[in-house]
Amino acid sequence: MAGPIDATFTAVVPMLGLANYFKHGQTLVTEARKPVIELCVEGIDGLLAAQAAGADRVELCASLVEGGITPSLGTVRAALERATIPFHVIVRPRGGDFLYSDAEYQSMLADVVALRDLGVAGVVVGCLTADGAIDEARMSELVRAAGPLNVTCHRAFDMTRDPAEALEALVRCKVGRMLTSGQRDTALEGADLLAQLVRQAGERIIILGCGGLAPGNIAEVLRRTGLSEMHFAALADVPSAMRYRNPHVGMGGTDLDREYRTTVTDGALVAATIAAART
Repeated sequence: MAGPIDATFTAVVPMLGLANYFKHGQTLVTEARKPVIELCVEGIDGLLAAQAAGADRVELCASLVEGGITPSLGTVRAALERATIPFHVIVRPRGGDFLYSDAEYQSMLADVVALRDLGVAGVVVGCLTADGAIDEARMSELVRAAGPLNVTCHRAFDMTRDPAEALEALVRCKVGRMLTSGQRDTALEGADLLAQLVRQAGERIIILGCGGLAPGNIAEVLRRTGLSEMHFAALADVPSAMRYRNPHVGMGGTDLDREYRTTVTDGALVAATIAAART
């Protein structure tokens, strides 16, 4: 997190219905119901479903099939018009690894500046070096470009060689929180490392835990780790409403049926998982 909210950002807060959230700056998050729940969503429909189901915050993405990439400007503007909870926007130019070309990185910087100027609550970024360390030069520059926005390092952290050192690197870069499953596929599998990271972080950086969280396991993960913030997606596939379907062509890949499925945020699953976390 990168400093006090400036006048431009403050001006848009009432329009978002977030005045109480930002009234006391960063400290209000620690006073919210615990754990703070962030939903990873795809597009404006996902945001609306998550906030209706009781999420505290949203990570706004496109193309979750690729792990999430930067959403369009139109999507972000629609979210600003309709959000009643804060949302952080992922800045990731493509799927795959987190070792970016100079051109890709410059596009990330430009996206962060544009999102800052639009007045979103935060951005989600992550850059690594080829040997599996946090790219401190790039991460520090992204934080500076974000100005007053919250800055989260996404699960690029989970691909680092030395998680303890990676955490310290993010602290040096002045990143406000980091998203992690404890470097395993699920938070249950990574619970021991998550607990270690929570202890190591102290009050210096927020550990945002993720990884297969659902009603049946979120309470156990919370108990074993001491996390104050948790992140999950709660996705469901629904059939397309298209009546005419061309069986001879797809828009990408070989899974032609994928053309006629939509992945959505399941509001009932969101609500059930939140309830399980807070029981």
